[in-house]
Amino acid sequence: MEQIEHKHVEVSGLKLHLAELGTGPTKAVLFLHGFPEIWYSWRHQMVAAAAAGYRAIAFDFRGYGLSQHPPEPEKASFYDLVADVVGVMDSLGISKAFLVGKDFGAFPAFLVAGLHPERVCGVITLGIPFMPPGVHVLPMHLLPKGFYVLRWLEPGRAEADFGRFDVKTVIRNIYMLFCGCELQVASDEQEIMDLADPFAPLPPWFTEEDLNVYSSLYENSGFRTALHFPYRTVPQDYGLKDPKITAPGMLIMGEKDYVLKFPGMEEYIKSERVKEFMPNLEIIFHEEGNHLIQEQLPEEVNQLLTTFLNKHST
Repeated sequence: MEQIEHKHVEVSGLKLHLAELGTGPTKAVLFLHGFPEIWYSWRHQMVAAAAAGYRAIAFDFRGYGLSQHPPEPEKASFYDLVADVVGVMDSLGISKAFLVGKDFGAFPAFLVAGLHPERVCGVITLGIPFMPPGVHVLPMHLLPKGFYVLRWLEPGRAEADFGRFDVKTVIRNIYMLFCGCELQVASDEQEIMDLADPFAPLPPWFTEEDLNVYSSLYENSGFRTALHFPYRTVPQDYGLKDPKITAPGMLIMGEKDYVLKFPGMEEYIKSERVKEFMPNLEIIFHEEGNHLIQEQLPEEVNQLLTTFLNKHST
């Protein structure tokens, strides 16, 4: 971890923070985080990729961690995150890279692969199958009324909920809830933070030191942009007609990932209907994996990652 270098690059007028390990413009891997994650979420995978001879880069999306906020986050779209990914590659002199996306980080990975296929060697996603952002990503009408995605979609609701606690407690609560295998659904009398057990111990793979790192980064950035990306941006219609990703792909899903409880999600993946959109997709299930699988089971994920990278490197 001490060898990871940190710097800022300017993309679209914003200073974006990135962490980097390994050298050279070729054989590059870009790691794209989800929520409530940050560049640090990829610490294990960065070390593994660099040890395998790759240039590993993980950056904080705009408004996250140590990256600058856009002036009006509420007006931004996932296309701005596409510009971030391509802009980071350009600033580092990288013409082509593997993209590794977790949670909402999968969406810009898919969009870059679809819009700029010449820049992508392959796409690996964790916890989210191919689903381009847009109105049909999640069947909102089939989700339980108190589900966290619907609650946080409402402007101001998550802000009020989070505001009852310090940042460290908010991050802890979300991490504990996202470790579970059931959907996070609040009753009419509850907010999402009320679902977390304040006395439950942290999982063994997520230490107090890890929690402190996340907390310090979110204390710096706050949650304004983080709640816009992804929760208030995913429902936008991006107008992608008949999207298809032809680059090599791999989806890593935990059998205990709550995302599989989304209406139709498990059938969509296990029937391999997702391959209609990603014909060169390899699907891997881990029976013990949860939504935070890259931190929960780093050795297993690292092995899958490096095997895929080596197989598809030219």
